[in-house]
Amino acid sequence: MAGSNGERFFLSSDINLPVTLRVESLEGDLQRYTEATLKNATDFALAEHSPVPDLFVECSLYIDGVLFGLPTKTRLAPIEKPYKWNEMITLSAKYRDLTATTQLTFTVWDVSYPRQEVAVGGASFRIFSKKKELKTGKQKLRLWRGRIADGAVVSSTPGKVPKHERGELERLDKALNKYERGQIERIDWLDNLTFKAIDRIKEEESKRIGQKNLHLVVELLSFMHPVAFQVCCDDLVLQSPRHQLVVIPDPEVGRQNPCENKQIKLARHVTRGVIDHELKPSITDRKEIARILQYPPTRNLNGEERQTLWKFRFSLTGEKRALTKFLKCVDWSDATEAKQALELMHKWTTIDIADALELLSHAFESEEVRGHAIDVLERTGDEELQSYLFQLVQALRFERSDKSRLANFLVQRAVHNTELANFLRWYLNVELADVVYAKRFWLVLEHFNESVAPPMAALLHHQSELLAKLCTIARDVKNVRGNLQKKIDRLREMLQGIMNELTSFEALPFPLDPTIMLIGILPAESSVFKSNLSPLRLTFRTVEGGKCRVIFKKGDDLRQDQLVIQLITLMDKLLKSENLDLQLTPYRVLSTSHEEGMVEFIHSTPLAQVLAENKTIIQFFKQFHPDEEGPFGISSPCLETFVKSCAGYCVITYILGVGDRHLDNLLLQQDGRLFHVDFGFILGRDSKPFPPPMKLCKEMVEAMGGMDSQHYSKFKMYCCEAYNILRKSSNLILNLLFLMSGANLPDISSDPEKGVLKLQEKFRLDLDDEEAVQFFQTLINDSVSALFPQMVETIHRWAQYWR
Repeated sequence: MAGSNGERFFLSSDINLPVTLRVESLEGDLQRYTEATLKNATDFALAEHSPVPDLFVECSLYIDGVLFGLPTKTRLAPIEKPYKWNEMITLSAKYRDLTATTQLTFTVWDVSYPRQEVAVGGASFRIFSKKKELKTGKQKLRLWRGRIADGAVVSSTPGKVPKHERGELERLDKALNKYERGQIERIDWLDNLTFKAIDRIKEEESKRIGQKNLHLVVELLSFMHPVAFQVCCDDLVLQSPRHQLVVIPDPEVGRQNPCENKQIKLARHVTRGVIDHELKPSITDRKEIARILQYPPTRNLNGEERQTLWKFRFSLTGEKRALTKFLKCVDWSDATEAKQALELMHKWTTIDIADALELLSHAFESEEVRGHAIDVLERTGDEELQSYLFQLVQALRFERSDKSRLANFLVQRAVHNTELANFLRWYLNVELADVVYAKRFWLVLEHFNESVAPPMAALLHHQSELLAKLCTIARDVKNVRGNLQKKIDRLREMLQGIMNELTSFEALPFPLDPTIMLIGILPAESSVFKSNLSPLRLTFRTVEGGKCRVIFKKGDDLRQDQLVIQLITLMDKLLKSENLDLQLTPYRVLSTSHEEGMVEFIHSTPLAQVLAENKTIIQFFKQFHPDEEGPFGISSPCLETFVKSCAGYCVITYILGVGDRHLDNLLLQQDGRLFHVDFGFILGRDSKPFPPPMKLCKEMVEAMGGMDSQHYSKFKMYCCEAYNILRKSSNLILNLLFLMSGANLPDISSDPEKGVLKLQEKFRLDLDDEEAVQFFQTLINDSVSALFPQMVETIHRWAQYWR
């Protein structure tokens, strides 16, 4: 665009590029930390012998004070001073998405300490100036020592020094920045003299006052012309002769064009249906439509895409994947157009469950459209419905009324099936803590209680009583002062004393698996885990004379773990439906409230303990499956089970972006099955810097015989086969995650759209099966190569991750 004086500029709303910057270096004297800064005196003593810090920078984007996406981390800085990264960072947000108060936050972390990360300092930085011009070029930000940068609209860690505190150095830095952006005329002979004088002044100032402040130097992306923030659609941004941006109102901008509206109405008029019915898409149109159908459920359609789908709507009725996209292009405020769309919807070929789930998301408000999704779900069996029940309960948030058709459908199916009734009741019970939608969930739960048969209602009531007593025990055990044995003694004392009614009671369904009937707890076989929350490990007796072990947690929100296990269970079924059994262990998890729940106990050993006691995984297997004629002295079925389970969890944890993997949350069973636990970090979030792309440690590769063995080749084959099978069902998995957007789970609620996009990116839907195999093999090779680094610095980073 051009301003009133003919000078050109860009509008931020027109820039469809991701926010990009370069983190350059750290300037100033990096003082080490006092004993009070670190967690304990031991760390302080170790820090004194670690004079070289390991630094990385964490960059986040805040829009209107809310974190957008996930933080991005640089690599570790070289160990020599000065500390330089010179690393480009590309964020998920685009310039067109930014608001006038958007901020970048930078926190420098030191990870050289044994058991913690220490914040060196942080700074916040507004992307737009007070005159609403995008800042570009190099920026020198003052770090607030020992503080983590915050992205509040009024930040407590501003990176720019206030005017009243600026000295000669800050004034010179600002002038140099203008010079680099071309805002100061260049005169070579004078510039050389000026630069020498500036260097001399900086050196004198540094000697005089010392470098008591830390500064982080970053470089923002520069454009050919200035970039103005477009406040809203009814404003026009102009430039003044002094490169200052001025905002003046323009009443014509942003108003609807009556000619364009008339053209759209004529093109979509119901009387054109006969003409449109005969239209067939050309080869170019078919390619465009195929591209649109590949969009994830969160993607909005632009005007041209909406017109294309409407134009060829009659020819698309045989394409089941097109219905959800077609319904997105309808103008539901136009009664005539909406009526025609609904008539066409009922003539559409039957859609898949995945698309029916999408119609229940917040993107669709029409009750008839949501009712069409219920028509599809009514054809599913109870077992399949149970696989999606967790998400269907979450979809109640998006219903238009408290007693919707979805609510009636769930209640009617549950009252005729014990398993569905059990899980529906607990899923609804958990959501009663949602302040916004508590009333809606309560009404559905009340409807369920009124509809369920009295015998089943009594059993579910006894479940609640059992959970309440377990909460009392867990609270009492946690408050016991002393070692672990004292807590265990207290648990058994309570089960044999004031809570002895729990040792024998009338049969009731096991909340984790209602097909199992419990009749009591065995105190002698119950214990307490060594943890801050002191989870209980309880052994129940069953009607059949067997035993059922469970972990009861109080003070922990298990809903995210429950979601991940549900997706792993679903993926296991998808793989088995293609005759690929990767020996997964989808143990059961049930959250009974926002701070308590139950986890199925699987007899297993953490990989860290296996290696500490046996040196290698093979030595561990030799204790249970020795075979002199088998590979590495163990039985072939055991090793085959191990290889398959490693492959399955490598693929699934990669797709779901599971983070915080270490040798304590990788568990090994005696039959060879390896599985993962603890899913507090998903969708790419990780508590450690530099996480590996694949959750594959070197001990696992060594147990397969190394990279040149036939077992490792099988492992790669299983990985690639599983990856392609799961890619076929990507739409189902994406829609299940999309329905969780309102569930207030930490790794989803902050940015649901980005979470779905991150998941979609892992499927690489732009590749065919052969290209996907090559991509995944490269991914495996890169991951394994990283496990055998040649450089000492890289070894140190990986050792920190696996520590």
